[in-house]
Amino acid sequence: MKQPIQAALYMRLSRDDEYYGDSVSIETQRTIINQFVQEQGFPVYDEYVDDGWSGTNFDRPDFKRMMDDVDSGKVNCIITKDLSRFGREHIQMDHYLEIDFPARGIRYIAITDNEDTEKGLSDFVPFKNLFNEWFAKDTSRKVKAALKAKFAKGQRIFTYAPIGYRKDPDDKCHLLIDEETCWIIEKIFDMAYHGDGAARITRRLVSEQVPTPAWLNFQRYGTFAHIFKDQPESKRYAWTIAQVKSILHDETYIGNSVHNKQSNISFKCKKTVRKPPSEWVRIENTHDPLVSREVFDRVQEQIATRRRSMKDQTTQIFAGLVKCADCGWSMRFATNKTVSRPFSYFTCSRYGQGTGNCSNHYIRYDVLYAFVLSRVQYWAKEVQDHEDTVLQRLIKTGDKNRDSANRKAAADLKKAEKRQRDLDTLFTKLYEDRVSEKITERNFSMLSQKYQQEQEELEAKVTALQNQLKQSEEQITGVEQWVELVKQFSRPTELTALMLNTLVEKILIHTATKNPDGTREQEIEIFFRFVGKID
Repeated sequence: MKQPIQAALYMRLSRDDEYYGDSVSIETQRTIINQFVQEQGFPVYDEYVDDGWSGTNFDRPDFKRMMDDVDSGKVNCIITKDLSRFGREHIQMDHYLEIDFPARGIRYIAITDNEDTEKGLSDFVPFKNLFNEWFAKDTSRKVKAALKAKFAKGQRIFTYAPIGYRKDPDDKCHLLIDEETCWIIEKIFDMAYHGDGAARITRRLVSEQVPTPAWLNFQRYGTFAHIFKDQPESKRYAWTIAQVKSILHDETYIGNSVHNKQSNISFKCKKTVRKPPSEWVRIENTHDPLVSREVFDRVQEQIATRRRSMKDQTTQIFAGLVKCADCGWSMRFATNKTVSRPFSYFTCSRYGQGTGNCSNHYIRYDVLYAFVLSRVQYWAKEVQDHEDTVLQRLIKTGDKNRDSANRKAAADLKKAEKRQRDLDTLFTKLYEDRVSEKITERNFSMLSQKYQQEQEELEAKVTALQNQLKQSEEQITGVEQWVELVKQFSRPTELTALMLNTLVEKILIHTATKNPDGTREQEIEIFFRFVGKID
């Protein structure tokens, strides 16, 4: 006995379909389907709508709800505007239309394609399904090309601006600094710059009740309401370590836009995969930065050598700074508790692997602490008492070699730039000689190739020399910066992680030597930030 029809009206619209106007909109689909069922007198069980879902993906919420109703016997007829609204993956489509629906007695109607399983599908259905899939693939390719073009122009695609920024009202693809929230980003980077890890920063944000990005968006736009519904007030300030880490790594805050970090496996499989950094698309200076490049780079260095709390909840202040002078690996911190008076020490971590590489480079913690403190105290006193003298002294350190190198670089740069101008003149004359047939095509090609190769080599040389001279100028600026940093720690009596991270770039430990009289000598090199090793 034929069962009475219980129809499911199914509508779908993907984000890509929106580019094609009202012809495929949900409202247009609804109008066409409702008019059809009224004309045919079909009883309607329910309406199912998937707005914003790709046709190549059958894991759609309302599609699954509809199929559940089919499985439970509530629905025995599915109606769509056309075949592509049901799906765009031809293998799945053929399975439903040729195997699954006929086996279960489910009628399917695609109105504008004039296809009805009860009347028999046309021979063109497989080709229509294949074409619909190709259309999805072609649309995916076009969308990717359009996004790539936007990225190349420095434009960003985003729903919500990152915290610290807001959308430019005149250009939705551009960011402007948000004066109301930028202080949060500045606070996070300032804490990280002075040695705080993501966990400590997170605890600070929570304790000071700094609002989270989600709460700020909810306050402004009413989004994420479900997150805060029936939640305690503390939810507004529930920062996570992952959020803080993400912010600290985000180049948005130095004015860059980084794209193509992840992508779908294919136009059919929407699972995202992380791309290697080498494939990222980085466009610099697309908007105003909130953090300087210097601060950002320093934070990345500190993250790479992050210190961790020990079992007694203390933090090893030298972590990430002490290196083996021979192999460059970090020194391992340990404590000898087998003696009556326990003491801590450092050894080369590479040597500690037991592979026979490098040597122990052993040094006691108290010896290193006393030496570094004495050098910091010395420079702090010198800066406080004789700041101008220290500036001149550090600037003059290596001046003789630097001045000699600078003079040579400047002379070489002048010579290279003159040769570039000469080559431009030669190219012009060469072209004129070829036009007037004073030289043959063969000679023109040979000379042209030779001059082009020389031009490329000169461009590389000029860039290198300009960078060399620029670095020399930055060394002088670096001295001034370092002196200002030292002034923050006037006459220190102890070392802290903040002090060491602010002043010191690295500390190299050499192998100790034993003298005939039994005494032990060991070289320790301190490289200060901006100025390097100074005596």
